Amino acid sequence: MPISVQLPDDSIRQLADGATGLDLARSISPRLLDAALAVRMDGVLRDLNTPLEASSKVAILTAKDPESLEILRHSAAHLLAQAVKCLFPQAKAGVGPVIEDGFYYDFLVETFFTPEDLAAIEAEMVRLAEADLPITREEVDRNMAIQQFRALSEPLKVELAEAIPEGETITLYRQGDFLDLCRGPHVPNTGKLKAFKLLQTAAAYWKGNEKNAQLCRIYGTAFHTRKELEDHLKRLEEAKARDHRKLGRELGLFSFHPEAPASPFFHPKGTLVYNELLAYLRSLYRRRGYQELITPQALDVSLWKTSGHYDKYQESMYFTEVDEREYALKPMNCPTHCLIYGTEKHSYRDLPIRYADFGRIHRYERSGVTQGLTRVRTFCQDDGHIICTPEQMKPEMASFFTFLREVYATFGFDEVRVALSTRPEQRLGSDEIWDEAEGALAEALQEAGMAYHINPGEGAFYGPKIEFQVLDALRRPWQLGTVQVDYSMPARFGLTYVKPDGSEGTPVMLHRAILGSLERFLGILIEHCAGAFPVWLAPVQIAILPITDRAHDYARRIHAMALDLDFRAELDLRNEKVNAKIRDAQLQQIPYMLVLGDREAADDTVSVRHRRDGNLGTQTLDAFLTDLQKQIRLRER
Repeated sequence: MPISVQLPDDSIRQLADGATGLDLARSISPRLLDAALAVRMDGVLRDLNTPLEASSKVAILTAKDPESLEILRHSAAHLLAQAVKCLFPQAKAGVGPVIEDGFYYDFLVETFFTPEDLAAIEAEMVRLAEADLPITREEVDRNMAIQQFRALSEPLKVELAEAIPEGETITLYRQGDFLDLCRGPHVPNTGKLKAFKLLQTAAAYWKGNEKNAQLCRIYGTAFHTRKELEDHLKRLEEAKARDHRKLGRELGLFSFHPEAPASPFFHPKGTLVYNELLAYLRSLYRRRGYQELITPQALDVSLWKTSGHYDKYQESMYFTEVDEREYALKPMNCPTHCLIYGTEKHSYRDLPIRYADFGRIHRYERSGVTQGLTRVRTFCQDDGHIICTPEQMKPEMASFFTFLREVYATFGFDEVRVALSTRPEQRLGSDEIWDEAEGALAEALQEAGMAYHINPGEGAFYGPKIEFQVLDALRRPWQLGTVQVDYSMPARFGLTYVKPDGSEGTPVMLHRAILGSLERFLGILIEHCAGAFPVWLAPVQIAILPITDRAHDYARRIHAMALDLDFRAELDLRNEKVNAKIRDAQLQQIPYMLVLGDREAADDTVSVRHRRDGNLGTQTLDAFLTDLQKQIRLRER
């Protein structure tokens, strides 16, 4: 008996009972059949060979559909695993998910794969793709899945299958002799995989637990076309050149040492940049009514139990004992701000109160996830807490949105993406409070005209939050700022204010940050500007380069004048040719170089070079310094 399905253009198509997505594509056009990768049925992604349901809404996915890239990459991960099993039969397969910009697959092996192994595995993937092997889905019960993977000597797959609840249908995917445990969907055959690349290996613990076996993880990526792949690989090369860990060493900004794992040591130049960021934020805070606080590093554990962090966050905290009392290094500042607020009585006339805190905080991050400045164990946030009445929430958020845009524009982050993260399963407070908090955030975004998407269940345990992502120079997204609504913590600390009618009310706390962790932001900024900081932020703003010994006195006079005017200047009196001095200054990304010879010394002028634009010609010293002061005052990019 024929069935009817509805196409995206609302037209109805009749098909034979049991027809699949492939049959539908074939009935529409040969071109669509060739391009088809998967099918969306009533909003759910399925394999092309899935039988269609009568009266369902159906769309054939091709490379034009964004969801198809994830399906393609998931299939490429299976292709990688099949190639490894062909070449290294003793390797035990773990898991192979899709990640941002690619995929990976974990293997239990005696010896980690070498670069030469990766080249051989990739060549085998090409061979298997060209073989155009059908990729088929099988449904089995748990016992059957366990039996099959035991027969294949795949202990990690057996463990995964055993963890699936009994009675739940298990899906397996087969391509040639390779069998994997997977929900799918996948492309219909390996021939659809035409543009992929293996990138690197890394160590990873099974299930992310350091007590488990260490696996070899192979990272790769895949695209629909060779051109897309080549463009992506070029971006990766550019990203490698911009890597903040590499530039941090080359520019003398920071280093890491085993005596304090995942904790950066900032060198003089890095400290200059760090302090300039703080000075910039402090100047904005003064204009916007923030009061800066300094709070202790170690606090009695009872504080973290009152705030709720002990129950939810203790695995990420550092503990110590002093005078038979247990203390914790603070992983965040908010509870200390509650203590300060609670030292005085407050009226509604006093609110909002805006606190800022640049105190150092500590969070235990597993060694497997720490990475340069972007994931560290000790850091400083541009942390702020606004304590206000419920009626003041929306105007405070609107003001914060304006503040945030101003800061991001200063650093050249002009495109900002916004997400509203709603209540998680484990949370504090009633549903009524969460309804009110989520509603307030959504209304504030709508009134500000800010487009946003919902991240269901991704809110903090004490309240929903808005997250702000910026795109860097390579159009990579980075989450920086956040604002969170918290009704619970003020209540847990007994914070109050006197309302206009004389009764007591409980204020709301808005947790907010713009840059987030300063360490992480600095890593992002280094990669965004490839180490070439804007002149106001550059650790050295001027390199003074005399050509001959006769110009040394003039160079010293300019250096002293620059320091008196609070410029960061370096004097290079080395017995080197001027081209070598210029090259070294450019490698250090110093914005301006003043080249001084006999003529400049006689005329009281400077020959100016810019690190990017090259020779800017001869100028009077006063004109150059006045223009530089303006660039710094306006914080020009």
